[in-house]
Amino acid sequence: MTGEHNGPAGRWRLLRWFISSATLGVPQAAGPIAFALVALSLTGDARGGAAMILATTLAQVVGAIPIARVGKSLPLATFLKLLVIIRTSALVSIGLLAAYEASFTWLIVLAAVAGLVNGAAAGYLRAILNHLAPASRLPRTLGIAATLNEATFVLAPVAASGLGTVSPSFAVLVLAALGAVPALLIPRTGSTPIDGVRGPEGSVLSASLVVWLACAGAGGAAVAAIEIGAVALALNFAYEPALAIMFTVPLCLASVAGGIWVSVRNRMATRKTVLVQLFVMTLGSALVALNLSLTTTVAGAVLVGSVLAPLATYYSLILDTLVAPQRRPEAFALLRTANALGVIFASAALTLVSLSAALIVVTGLMATVTLAVAIASARRRSPAEASGMDVPTAPDGIP
Repeated sequence: MTGEHNGPAGRWRLLRWFISSATLGVPQAAGPIAFALVALSLTGDARGGAAMILATTLAQVVGAIPIARVGKSLPLATFLKLLVIIRTSALVSIGLLAAYEASFTWLIVLAAVAGLVNGAAAGYLRAILNHLAPASRLPRTLGIAATLNEATFVLAPVAASGLGTVSPSFAVLVLAALGAVPALLIPRTGSTPIDGVRGPEGSVLSASLVVWLACAGAGGAAVAAIEIGAVALALNFAYEPALAIMFTVPLCLASVAGGIWVSVRNRMATRKTVLVQLFVMTLGSALVALNLSLTTTVAGAVLVGSVLAPLATYYSLILDTLVAPQRRPEAFALLRTANALGVIFASAALTLVSLSAALIVVTGLMATVTLAVAIASARRRSPAEASGMDVPTAPDGIP
Protein backbone atom coordinates (compact mmCIF):
# COMPACT_ATOMS: atom_id res chain seq x y z
CA MET A 1 0.00 0.00 0.00
CA THR A 2 2.79 2.42 0.90
CA GLY A 3 4.62 1.71 -2.33
CA GLU A 4 1.44 2.26 -4.29
CA HIS A 5 1.02 5.70 -2.69
CA ASN A 6 4.67 6.75 -2.97
CA GLY A 7 5.52 5.49 -6.46
CA PRO A 8 5.27 7.55 -9.67
CA ALA A 9 1.83 6.10 -10.42
CA GLY A 10 0.59 7.02 -6.94
CA ARG A 11 1.94 10.57 -7.24
CA TRP A 12 0.31 10.97 -10.65
CA ARG A 13 -3.03 9.78 -9.29
CA LEU A 14 -2.76 12.25 -6.41
CA LEU A 15 -1.87 15.07 -8.82
CA ARG A 16 -4.99 14.25 -10.82
CA TRP A 17 -7.00 14.47 -7.61
CA PHE A 18 -5.49 17.88 -6.79
CA ILE A 19 -6.42 19.20 -10.23
CA SER A 20 -9.91 17.75 -9.89
CA SER A 21 -10.30 19.31 -6.46
CA ALA A 22 -9.21 22.74 -7.69
CA THR A 23 -11.44 22.71 -10.77
CA LEU A 24 -14.54 21.21 -9.15
CA GLY A 25 -15.14 24.50 -7.34
CA VAL A 26 -14.68 26.77 -10.38
CA PRO A 27 -18.40 27.10 -11.23
CA GLN A 28 -19.28 27.81 -7.60
CA ALA A 29 -16.47 30.36 -7.22
CA ALA A 30 -17.23 32.16 -10.48
CA GLY A 31 -21.00 31.75 -10.33
CA PRO A 32 -21.88 35.02 -8.55
CA ILE A 33 -20.19 37.15 -11.21
CA ALA A 34 -20.98 34.95 -14.20
CA PHE A 35 -24.66 34.65 -13.30
CA ALA A 36 -24.94 38.35 -12.51
CA LEU A 37 -23.57 39.19 -15.96
CA VAL A 38 -25.99 36.75 -17.59
CA ALA A 39 -28.91 38.26 -15.67
CA LEU A 40 -27.81 41.78 -16.60
CA SER A 41 -27.65 40.90 -20.29
CA LEU A 42 -31.09 39.27 -20.29
CA THR A 43 -33.10 41.36 -17.83
CA GLY A 44 -31.10 44.54 -17.39
CA ASP A 45 -30.83 43.81 -13.66
CA ALA A 46 -27.80 42.06 -12.16
CA ARG A 47 -29.84 41.03 -9.10
CA GLY A 48 -31.18 38.11 -11.10
CA GLY A 49 -27.76 36.55 -10.62
CA ALA A 50 -28.39 36.48 -6.88
CA ALA A 51 -31.59 34.53 -7.53
CA MET A 52 -29.61 31.97 -9.51
CA ILE A 53 -27.02 31.65 -6.76
CA LEU A 54 -29.76 31.28 -4.16
CA ALA A 55 -31.37 28.53 -6.23
CA THR A 56 -28.00 26.80 -6.56
CA THR A 57 -27.23 26.98 -2.84
CA LEU A 58 -30.67 25.90 -1.64
CA ALA A 59 -30.65 22.97 -4.07
CA GLN A 60 -27.23 21.94 -2.77
CA VAL A 61 -28.54 21.86 0.79
CA VAL A 62 -31.59 19.84 -0.20
CA GLY A 63 -29.79 17.37 -2.45
CA ALA A 64 -26.53 16.68 -0.61
CA ILE A 65 -27.51 13.63 1.47
CA PRO A 66 -30.21 12.05 -0.77
CA ILE A 67 -27.96 12.17 -3.82
CA ALA A 68 -24.92 10.96 -1.89
CA ARG A 69 -26.94 7.92 -0.81
CA VAL A 70 -28.00 7.17 -4.39
CA GLY A 71 -24.40 6.44 -5.34
CA LYS A 72 -23.65 3.93 -2.58
CA SER A 73 -23.85 0.99 -4.96
CA LEU A 74 -21.46 2.54 -7.51
CA PRO A 75 -17.68 3.01 -7.41
CA LEU A 76 -16.76 6.38 -5.93
CA ALA A 77 -15.06 7.73 -9.06
CA THR A 78 -17.84 6.54 -11.36
CA PHE A 79 -20.56 8.28 -9.37
CA LEU A 80 -18.51 11.46 -9.05
CA LYS A 81 -18.09 11.56 -12.81
CA LEU A 82 -21.83 11.13 -13.25
CA LEU A 83 -22.52 14.03 -10.87
CA VAL A 84 -20.03 16.27 -12.67
CA ILE A 85 -21.61 15.40 -16.03
CA ILE A 86 -25.05 16.35 -14.70
CA ARG A 87 -23.75 19.69 -13.41
CA THR A 88 -21.85 20.40 -16.60
CA SER A 89 -24.93 19.66 -18.71
CA ALA A 90 -26.98 22.11 -16.63
CA LEU A 91 -24.32 24.84 -16.88
CA VAL A 92 -23.89 24.37 -20.63
CA SER A 93 -27.67 24.62 -21.00
CA ILE A 94 -27.59 27.90 -19.05
CA GLY A 95 -24.95 29.27 -21.41
CA LEU A 96 -26.81 28.20 -24.54
CA LEU A 97 -30.22 29.40 -23.35
CA ALA A 98 -28.71 32.72 -22.32
CA ALA A 99 -27.18 33.09 -25.78
CA TYR A 100 -30.61 32.54 -27.33
CA GLU A 101 -32.26 34.86 -24.79
CA ALA A 102 -34.56 32.22 -23.33
CA SER A 103 -36.85 32.89 -20.38
CA PHE A 104 -34.84 33.72 -17.27
CA THR A 105 -37.01 31.32 -15.26
CA TRP A 106 -35.42 28.39 -17.08
CA LEU A 107 -31.98 29.66 -16.12
CA ILE A 108 -32.96 29.68 -12.45
CA VAL A 109 -34.28 26.11 -12.74
CA LEU A 110 -31.08 24.94 -14.42
CA ALA A 111 -28.99 26.72 -11.77
CA ALA A 112 -30.86 24.68 -9.17
CA VAL A 113 -30.12 21.47 -11.10
CA ALA A 114 -26.42 22.36 -11.18
CA GLY A 115 -26.43 23.06 -7.45
CA LEU A 116 -28.36 19.91 -6.59
CA VAL A 117 -25.30 17.71 -7.11
CA ASN A 118 -22.66 20.08 -5.68
CA GLY A 119 -22.73 18.80 -2.11
CA ALA A 120 -22.66 15.13 -3.05
CA ALA A 121 -19.89 15.73 -5.61
CA ALA A 122 -17.73 17.40 -2.95
CA GLY A 123 -18.42 14.51 -0.58
CA TYR A 124 -17.39 11.87 -3.10
CA LEU A 125 -14.30 13.80 -4.13
CA ARG A 126 -13.12 13.93 -0.52
CA ALA A 127 -13.93 10.25 0.04
CA ILE A 128 -11.79 9.31 -2.97
CA LEU A 129 -8.79 10.98 -1.36
CA ASN A 130 -8.78 8.33 1.38
CA HIS A 131 -7.84 5.78 -1.30
CA LEU A 132 -5.05 7.90 -2.77
CA ALA A 133 -3.08 9.03 0.27
CA PRO A 134 -2.16 7.26 3.52
CA ALA A 135 -3.68 8.60 6.71
CA SER A 136 -0.29 9.97 7.81
CA ARG A 137 -0.20 12.29 4.79
CA LEU A 138 -3.83 13.45 4.81
CA PRO A 139 -3.19 16.69 6.78
CA ARG A 140 -0.56 17.80 4.27
CA THR A 141 -2.69 16.74 1.32
CA LEU A 142 -5.75 18.54 2.62
CA GLY A 143 -3.66 21.63 3.35
CA ILE A 144 -2.48 21.72 -0.26
CA ALA A 145 -6.05 21.21 -1.44
CA ALA A 146 -7.23 24.10 0.76
CA THR A 147 -4.54 26.35 -0.71
CA LEU A 148 -5.54 25.42 -4.25
CA ASN A 149 -9.19 25.98 -3.35
CA GLU A 150 -8.41 29.51 -2.19
CA ALA A 151 -6.54 30.15 -5.42
CA THR A 152 -9.61 28.98 -7.32
CA PHE A 153 -11.89 31.32 -5.40
CA VAL A 154 -9.52 34.23 -6.08
CA LEU A 155 -8.88 33.57 -9.77
CA ALA A 156 -12.24 32.20 -10.96
CA PRO A 157 -14.21 35.44 -10.36
CA VAL A 158 -11.51 37.38 -12.20
CA ALA A 159 -11.74 34.97 -15.12
CA ALA A 160 -15.53 35.21 -15.11
CA SER A 161 -15.38 38.98 -15.18
CA GLY A 162 -12.88 39.02 -18.05
CA LEU A 163 -14.72 36.42 -20.11
CA GLY A 164 -18.01 38.16 -19.38
CA THR A 165 -16.80 41.26 -21.19
CA VAL A 166 -16.60 39.11 -24.33
CA SER A 167 -19.93 37.40 -23.74
CA PRO A 168 -21.74 36.34 -20.54
CA SER A 169 -22.88 33.14 -22.25
CA PHE A 170 -19.33 32.36 -23.33
CA ALA A 171 -18.14 32.91 -19.76
CA VAL A 172 -20.61 30.35 -18.44
CA LEU A 173 -19.60 27.83 -21.11
CA VAL A 174 -15.89 28.20 -20.32
CA LEU A 175 -16.49 27.86 -16.60
CA ALA A 176 -18.66 24.80 -17.23
CA ALA A 177 -15.79 23.26 -19.21
CA LEU A 178 -13.31 23.92 -16.39
CA GLY A 179 -15.75 22.47 -13.87
CA ALA A 180 -15.99 19.31 -16.00
CA VAL A 181 -12.27 18.50 -15.60
CA PRO A 182 -12.87 16.08 -12.67
CA ALA A 183 -14.97 13.87 -14.95
CA LEU A 184 -11.86 13.43 -17.11
CA LEU A 185 -9.09 13.30 -14.52
CA ILE A 186 -10.40 11.80 -11.30
CA PRO A 187 -8.60 8.47 -10.78
CA ARG A 188 -10.42 5.24 -10.14
CA THR A 189 -10.13 3.73 -6.67
CA GLY A 190 -10.25 0.25 -5.25
CA SER A 191 -13.02 -0.98 -3.01
CA THR A 192 -10.85 -1.46 0.07
CA PRO A 193 -11.15 1.46 2.51
CA ILE A 194 -8.07 3.05 4.07
CA ASP A 195 -7.05 2.02 7.56
CA GLY A 196 -8.54 4.17 10.27
CA VAL A 197 -11.00 4.34 13.09
CA ARG A 198 -14.39 3.10 12.04
CA GLY A 199 -17.46 4.90 13.27
CA PRO A 200 -20.92 3.47 13.84
CA GLU A 201 -22.62 2.03 10.78
CA GLY A 202 -26.05 3.40 11.66
CA SER A 203 -27.11 6.98 11.12
CA VAL A 204 -24.45 9.25 9.67
CA LEU A 205 -25.38 11.93 12.20
CA SER A 206 -24.17 11.83 15.80
CA ALA A 207 -23.82 14.37 18.57
CA SER A 208 -20.08 14.60 17.91
CA LEU A 209 -20.59 15.13 14.19
CA VAL A 210 -23.18 17.84 14.78
CA VAL A 211 -20.69 19.80 16.91
CA TRP A 212 -18.17 19.97 14.08
CA LEU A 213 -20.82 20.64 11.46
CA ALA A 214 -22.00 23.57 13.57
CA CYS A 215 -18.41 24.85 13.75
CA ALA A 216 -18.06 24.55 9.98
CA GLY A 217 -21.34 26.38 9.46
CA ALA A 218 -20.38 29.18 11.84
CA GLY A 219 -16.99 29.53 10.17
CA GLY A 220 -18.65 29.66 6.77
CA ALA A 221 -20.93 32.41 8.03
CA ALA A 222 -17.97 34.40 9.43
CA VAL A 223 -16.10 34.26 6.12
CA ALA A 224 -19.21 34.96 4.04
CA ALA A 225 -20.15 37.96 6.19
CA ILE A 226 -16.81 39.58 5.39
CA GLU A 227 -16.80 38.68 1.71
CA ILE A 228 -20.44 39.59 1.05
CA GLY A 229 -20.29 42.66 3.25
CA ALA A 230 -16.95 43.86 1.86
CA VAL A 231 -18.52 46.56 -0.33
CA ALA A 232 -20.60 47.86 2.56
CA LEU A 233 -17.49 47.87 4.77
CA ALA A 234 -15.60 49.92 2.19
CA LEU A 235 -18.45 52.43 1.96
CA ASN A 236 -18.61 52.59 5.74
CA PHE A 237 -15.02 53.84 5.79
CA ALA A 238 -15.76 56.31 2.96
CA TYR A 239 -13.91 54.37 0.27
CA GLU A 240 -15.05 53.50 -3.24
CA PRO A 241 -16.92 50.18 -3.62
CA ALA A 242 -14.07 48.80 -5.74
CA LEU A 243 -11.81 49.01 -2.69
CA ALA A 244 -13.78 46.19 -1.06
CA ILE A 245 -10.72 44.14 -2.01
CA MET A 246 -9.02 45.72 1.02
CA PHE A 247 -10.91 43.16 3.09
CA THR A 248 -11.32 40.17 0.77
CA VAL A 249 -7.75 39.96 -0.55
CA PRO A 250 -6.08 39.94 2.91
CA LEU A 251 -8.57 37.29 4.01
CA CYS A 252 -7.75 35.10 1.00
CA LEU A 253 -3.99 35.60 1.34
CA ALA A 254 -4.16 34.70 5.03
CA SER A 255 -6.15 31.60 4.13
CA VAL A 256 -3.51 30.56 1.60
CA ALA A 257 -0.83 31.03 4.27
CA GLY A 258 -2.88 28.89 6.65
CA GLY A 259 -3.12 26.14 4.04
CA ILE A 260 0.65 26.22 3.52
CA TRP A 261 1.18 26.00 7.29
CA VAL A 262 -1.03 22.91 7.49
CA SER A 263 0.82 21.31 4.58
CA VAL A 264 4.25 21.92 6.10
CA ARG A 265 3.19 20.81 9.57
CA ASN A 266 1.42 17.66 8.30
CA ARG A 267 -0.19 16.81 11.63
CA MET A 268 -3.71 16.53 12.86
CA ALA A 269 -4.21 19.35 15.34
CA THR A 270 -4.87 18.65 19.01
CA ARG A 271 -8.17 19.66 20.52
CA LYS A 272 -6.43 22.47 22.39
CA THR A 273 -5.06 23.83 19.11
CA VAL A 274 -8.47 23.64 17.47
CA LEU A 275 -10.01 25.52 20.37
CA VAL A 276 -7.38 28.26 20.01
CA GLN A 277 -8.09 28.46 16.28
CA LEU A 278 -11.82 28.79 16.91
CA PHE A 279 -11.10 31.57 19.40
CA VAL A 280 -8.91 33.34 16.81
CA MET A 281 -11.73 33.18 14.26
CA THR A 282 -14.19 34.52 16.86
CA LEU A 283 -11.78 37.33 17.75
CA GLY A 284 -11.30 38.20 14.08
CA SER A 285 -15.05 38.26 13.48
CA ALA A 286 -15.47 40.48 16.57
CA LEU A 287 -12.83 42.95 15.32
CA VAL A 288 -14.68 43.24 12.02
CA ALA A 289 -18.02 43.65 13.81
CA LEU A 290 -16.69 46.37 16.12
CA ASN A 291 -15.84 48.46 13.05
CA LEU A 292 -13.36 50.55 15.05
CA SER A 293 -11.01 51.46 12.22
CA LEU A 294 -9.84 50.29 8.84
CA THR A 295 -6.73 48.74 10.39
CA THR A 296 -8.57 46.70 13.00
CA THR A 297 -11.17 45.58 10.47
CA VAL A 298 -8.51 44.36 8.04
CA ALA A 299 -6.70 42.70 10.97
CA GLY A 300 -9.93 40.92 11.85
CA ALA A 301 -10.28 39.66 8.27
CA VAL A 302 -6.70 38.39 8.39
CA LEU A 303 -7.34 36.54 11.66
CA VAL A 304 -10.42 34.86 10.21
CA GLY A 305 -8.57 33.86 7.06
CA SER A 306 -5.49 32.60 8.90
CA VAL A 307 -7.36 29.75 10.60
CA LEU A 308 -9.79 28.97 7.80
CA ALA A 309 -7.68 26.24 6.17
CA PRO A 310 -6.43 24.67 9.45
CA LEU A 311 -9.98 24.38 10.76
CA ALA A 312 -11.35 23.07 7.46
CA THR A 313 -8.59 20.46 7.43
CA TYR A 314 -9.38 19.38 10.98
CA TYR A 315 -13.11 19.08 10.25
CA SER A 316 -12.34 16.89 7.26
CA LEU A 317 -9.98 14.67 9.25
CA ILE A 318 -12.26 14.30 12.27
CA LEU A 319 -15.14 13.22 10.04
CA ASP A 320 -12.96 10.30 8.95
CA THR A 321 -13.06 9.02 12.52
CA LEU A 322 -16.74 9.61 13.14
CA VAL A 323 -18.38 7.55 10.41
CA ALA A 324 -17.88 4.18 8.79
CA PRO A 325 -15.99 4.27 5.46
CA GLN A 326 -19.15 3.55 3.46
CA ARG A 327 -20.84 6.61 4.98
CA ARG A 328 -17.98 9.03 4.38
CA PRO A 329 -19.35 10.50 1.13
CA GLU A 330 -22.52 11.44 3.03
CA ALA A 331 -20.54 12.90 5.93
CA PHE A 332 -18.34 15.01 3.66
CA ALA A 333 -21.42 16.13 1.74
CA LEU A 334 -22.89 17.22 5.08
CA LEU A 335 -19.72 19.19 5.79
CA ARG A 336 -20.08 21.07 2.49
CA THR A 337 -23.77 21.58 3.24
CA ALA A 338 -23.00 23.00 6.69
CA ASN A 339 -20.69 25.54 5.10
CA ALA A 340 -23.40 26.43 2.57
CA LEU A 341 -25.91 26.92 5.38
CA GLY A 342 -23.44 29.29 7.02
CA VAL A 343 -23.26 31.31 3.79
CA ILE A 344 -27.05 31.40 3.60
CA PHE A 345 -27.25 32.53 7.22
CA ALA A 346 -24.77 35.35 6.66
CA SER A 347 -26.50 36.41 3.44
CA ALA A 348 -29.88 36.49 5.14
CA ALA A 349 -28.51 38.47 8.09
CA LEU A 350 -26.91 41.03 5.78
CA THR A 351 -30.17 41.30 3.85
CA LEU A 352 -32.55 41.63 6.80
CA VAL A 353 -30.56 43.80 9.22
CA SER A 354 -27.83 46.42 9.10
CA LEU A 355 -24.22 45.54 8.39
CA SER A 356 -23.18 46.10 12.00
CA ALA A 357 -26.03 44.01 13.36
CA ALA A 358 -25.34 41.18 10.91
CA LEU A 359 -21.66 41.07 11.84
CA ILE A 360 -22.56 41.02 15.54
CA VAL A 361 -24.98 38.14 14.99
CA VAL A 362 -22.37 36.14 13.07
CA THR A 363 -19.78 36.84 15.78
CA GLY A 364 -22.27 35.61 18.37
CA LEU A 365 -22.69 32.40 16.38
CA MET A 366 -18.91 31.87 16.29
CA ALA A 367 -18.66 32.56 20.03
CA THR A 368 -21.42 30.03 20.71
CA VAL A 369 -19.77 27.16 18.85
CA THR A 370 -16.38 28.05 20.37
CA LEU A 371 -17.90 27.91 23.83
CA ALA A 372 -19.55 24.58 23.03
CA VAL A 373 -16.22 23.10 21.95
CA ALA A 374 -14.51 24.52 25.06
CA ILE A 375 -17.09 22.96 27.39
CA ALA A 376 -16.94 19.58 25.64
CA SER A 377 -13.13 19.72 25.59
CA ALA A 378 -12.98 20.34 29.33
CA ARG A 379 -15.13 17.26 29.89
CA ARG A 380 -13.19 14.98 27.57
CA ARG A 381 -9.58 16.13 28.03
CA SER A 382 -7.12 13.26 28.37
CA PRO A 383 -3.75 13.39 30.17
CA ALA A 384 -1.85 13.23 26.89
CA GLU A 385 -3.80 16.15 25.44
CA ALA A 386 -3.48 18.14 28.63
CA SER A 387 0.29 17.94 28.19
CA GLY A 388 -0.03 19.39 24.69
CA MET A 389 1.02 16.28 22.78
CA ASP A 390 -0.14 15.75 19.18
CA VAL A 391 -2.34 12.72 19.53
CA PRO A 392 -5.11 11.37 17.36
CA THR A 393 -8.59 12.49 18.27
CA ALA A 394 -10.64 9.94 20.12
CA PRO A 395 -12.95 7.80 17.99
CA ASP A 396 -16.05 9.51 19.33
CA GLY A 397 -14.70 12.83 18.08
CA ILE A 398 -16.03 14.83 21.01
CA PRO A 399 -13.75 17.86 21.26
